[in-house]
Amino acid sequence: MNADSAAESSLAAPLRGPVVWFLSLAAALGTSAIYPLQPAIADVAGSLDSPVTAVGVALACGPAGYLVGLALFVPLVDRFSPGRVLAVQFAVLAAALALNAVVGSVWVLGPVIGVIGACSAVGAGLSSVAARFAPPRRRAAVLGVVTAGISAGILAGRIVGGWLADEIGWRGMVLVFAAACALVAFCCLSVFPAVRGGGERGYLATLRSIPGLFAHYATLRLAAARGALWFFAFCAVWAGIAVALSQPPFSYSAERIGLYALAGLSGIFATQIAGTWTDRVGARRVILAGLVVAGAAAAVLGFALDNTAVTLACLGLFDAGLFAAQVANQSTVLSIDPAAPARFNSAYMLVYFVGGSLGTAFGAAAVEWFGWPVTALLTAAMVGAAAVITGVARQVAPTPVSPVSVSR
Repeated sequence: MNADSAAESSLAAPLRGPVVWFLSLAAALGTSAIYPLQPAIADVAGSLDSPVTAVGVALACGPAGYLVGLALFVPLVDRFSPGRVLAVQFAVLAAALALNAVVGSVWVLGPVIGVIGACSAVGAGLSSVAARFAPPRRRAAVLGVVTAGISAGILAGRIVGGWLADEIGWRGMVLVFAAACALVAFCCLSVFPAVRGGGERGYLATLRSIPGLFAHYATLRLAAARGALWFFAFCAVWAGIAVALSQPPFSYSAERIGLYALAGLSGIFATQIAGTWTDRVGARRVILAGLVVAGAAAAVLGFALDNTAVTLACLGLFDAGLFAAQVANQSTVLSIDPAAPARFNSAYMLVYFVGGSLGTAFGAAAVEWFGWPVTALLTAAMVGAAAVITGVARQVAPTPVSPVSVSR
């Protein structure tokens, strides 16, 4: 029995359409939980009688916690019943958000935001569950739907958070997110099939095995390397363009700059299309197509900032290309061990988000050092490097996990 057959036989029921869309909505909500306070940072600072810079440092605990969640929480869906793991994670997320709504000190806010960040990694856990439950021939398509939810959450977290903060205050806004997470936690117990964990190793053994996965699986090394390169470019573009638009001759307000993020909506649709085509023609072609589109868009962005329509079109193509590449790339990682994919997803996403963190720091600084045109061209070069790696790499199917490798 191969790995895909083992994955299918472990299921009590197939992954039906309504469940897939629940996974997508849950991934959107869980991912969005780390973002809603960002537009309300000034209101939070005023309420806590703290400097904006101090609140900014507290909010930075969110991405740090997210990395911890990727390492510690995502592998749990392999070891234990996925429905129970996800229900507990959403319940803790709801409790942390509720506590966030009543904090009275920036010193308490930081650790609470860290817990929220760790639990918001539930999106990666949901994509792992989707890969495990989906039929092999539709794995990438299902992953595309869930990834669309994650992408929507990144965008909607800021937009909905800012709107609710204006309507009912930032504390009331956080309580709305907490209530939604509590509802999803309850639904997780009844939506998912009653199956046992798919992992054959202990939890601590799983954590210890994650670094060694890069040594044993060339597919994972390739996917992580190129994914980190293009997520570096993605975060550098969005951090850099915010700095460029805030400076003369534009001098746009934060609200106007934030509206540029709406161009990322196209990326949500690209994830679903990319998933379908990955199942049909393979991941490599979809990745290369996405990177060509994104690289060209980034290069044009460097010289089009004074034309809003062209800038928005390029941002949309840039996001769509990289989101499409991400779906195809992640599908290769999750196919290595379809019966227990979470530890591979955890390893991949850790490297992926380290690349993004470095890109965010680089993009903001590079505009100051080199100007926006050079920054955009450098990001296009990073996307091009990912395309070259993909093009010259030997095209091999992911090596399924064997009984011997399970003990590694």
